[in-house]
Amino acid sequence: MSSLLMSVTSLNTKIKSLLEATFMHILVEGEVASVTYHTSGHVYFSIKDKESAIKCVIFKSNANKLKFRIENGMHIVVEGSVSVYTPRGEYQFYAVHIEPYGQGALALAYEQLKEKLRAKGYFDPLRKKLIPKHIRKLALVTAKESAALYDMLKIIEKRWALVEVTVVDTLVQGESAPGRIVKALKYADTLNVDVVILGRGGGSTEDLWCFNDEKVADTIYGMKTPVVSAVGHEVDVMISDFVADLRAPTPSAAIEMILPDAKEVLFMLDEYIQRYKQLLVQKLEQKKHTLKHLEEMFLRSSPSRYLGDYYNNFKRLEKEFYRAMLYKVERFEDMLPEIQKNLMQHLYFILKQKEQYCLNLKQQLEIKNPAHECKKGWVQISVDGKVIELENLQIDQHFNVEDAKVKIEAVCLSKKRYCD
Repeated sequence: MSSLLMSVTSLNTKIKSLLEATFMHILVEGEVASVTYHTSGHVYFSIKDKESAIKCVIFKSNANKLKFRIENGMHIVVEGSVSVYTPRGEYQFYAVHIEPYGQGALALAYEQLKEKLRAKGYFDPLRKKLIPKHIRKLALVTAKESAALYDMLKIIEKRWALVEVTVVDTLVQGESAPGRIVKALKYADTLNVDVVILGRGGGSTEDLWCFNDEKVADTIYGMKTPVVSAVGHEVDVMISDFVADLRAPTPSAAIEMILPDAKEVLFMLDEYIQRYKQLLVQKLEQKKHTLKHLEEMFLRSSPSRYLGDYYNNFKRLEKEFYRAMLYKVERFEDMLPEIQKNLMQHLYFILKQKEQYCLNLKQQLEIKNPAHECKKGWVQISVDGKVIELENLQIDQHFNVEDAKVKIEAVCLSKKRYCD
């Protein structure tokens, strides 16, 4: 027995994953058999050829878009994917689009171009440019009067009105549309915007065929600005979708995919504000605790504390000194009369000495008094406060003559020497 053991559900799930990964967005041609329109709106049918048949289903959302009613025996081309209904282990074809047979030429051209561009590396995920997270400028390449443009502008205004929008008008269907789209894309690439959206609303295969043009694909591939392809409805897959840097199922969805929702941003900012408030409160509490700790350390080692300690120590020593002095005073209080007596005797002795000294000085002053030393008729001669000899006076020179009692200002009128 093989060592690989799995449950039935596991096997069906693996088969489903394998089929869905292998058969995606394929076209199948066949004759309609056993059509059932269910009350839910879904349509169940089979398609067959001469040798085999396959069960198919198209759900209500896509069935409502059909332009015709499916009848038994009708030759059709079905677009969709193969998957497995796991509970019963049955595989079937999930259709997303159905066309009457006759559109196969366009489908074949589509597949041929798709393979050609794939071989050239146009679809390589590694070469796709990243869509900026924050978009300030946006270019919309679409028909100026189209519903798609109106829808995109409406959603832009609702989600993120801060973006700067440039509308590049172009045809989006018809034979001349591919050339106009190429010119519009090249022009948009020169506008220095963050993203270019190539968009248009839904339509038939023929209406949307300009977005399957090889020249349009070449232009998108060569652009420096990131490109979002938003063509048709969700089931419409264009060549431009594969080449673009991002594929959006609808033009409206493209705006929702690349622009933020202002309400969500405001809500997120509010959360950030609350979070930062809490963080700031925590930080402030931490800083308060740290500051309190530093304050306690500062108080323990601050000069004011040391001064306080010194002051307290000084007051203590002051009290001790006062007590010691009081003790000394009380101890020597009985000795004060004797000390006072001795002090008075000593002072009396000193005063007597000083009195005798003063008398001596007075006698010496009297002895040396100039009034006593000057003889009668003798005077002192000075010029400008300096004492000079009489012989040094000059004719007409002013001088002072003074003794101990009188001072006279005089002028030398003549001069005579008595001996050499």
